Amino acid sequence: MRIATYNVNGVNGRLPVLLRWLAESQPDVVCLQELKAPDEKFPEAAIRDAGYGAVWHGQKSWNGVAILARGCDPVETRRGLPGEPEDVQSRYLEAAVNGVLVGGLYLPNGNPKPGPKFDYKLRWFERLIAHAETLIGMDAPVVLAGDFNVMPTELDVYKPERWVDDALFAPEVREAYARLLGQGWTDALRTMHPDERIYTFWDYFRNAWGRNAGLRIDHLLCNAPAAKRLKTAEVDRFVRDWEKTSDHAPVWIELGA
Repeated sequence: MRIATYNVNGVNGRLPVLLRWLAESQPDVVCLQELKAPDEKFPEAAIRDAGYGAVWHGQKSWNGVAILARGCDPVETRRGLPGEPEDVQSRYLEAAVNGVLVGGLYLPNGNPKPGPKFDYKLRWFERLIAHAETLIGMDAPVVLAGDFNVMPTELDVYKPERWVDDALFAPEVREAYARLLGQGWTDALRTMHPDERIYTFWDYFRNAWGRNAGLRIDHLLCNAPAAKRLKTAEVDRFVRDWEKTSDHAPVWIELGA
């Protein structure tokens, strides 16, 4: 089973790119982020025509997450994280697909730091950690996949010294990510590429893609049953080179039987 995460940066504006990638790579499960569309504007028909069932949690102009499943409909198990009922941002969706529980997430950016947005990011991260604690011990494979908006180590950012004041590289955020992993989650891409400088995001500005000035902020985390089946973890870098593409590239893992 191939499980992917992809921040599409606007599901309708990038729909041709998304459909092309789905046709070429044929992932079994895809977690999408930054739909930037309300629920009624989600392109369900086009995605279904491409062979995928979907559940989605949209929001006008901002945020939004979805889970796609090839040849079947994902069974939604949760919409939104517990812990802050007044939070209206569409950032978490969970579904079961062929015996695997998948949590798709879009963690807040948190900039500017300090400020209310950074405070919200830290609160959201704590809620994720609390919910993940309820999932880590499941007998079934569980994968948390999405745009975490955190570079865990200096190996995950092209110029660490330039990011010391950024919310994506803040010590508090990296420490929260480390605590999440400390529950027993396996960072699939880093586990399969322990010493490689590997990126998943390249800004549109300053020729970041051409210079390979990237960040690793899109992650797939596996609980023990999923980690035992982990065969491969890769970044589809070539998608970042397409016309009118997202500033993120799809990231995927392969789970064996």
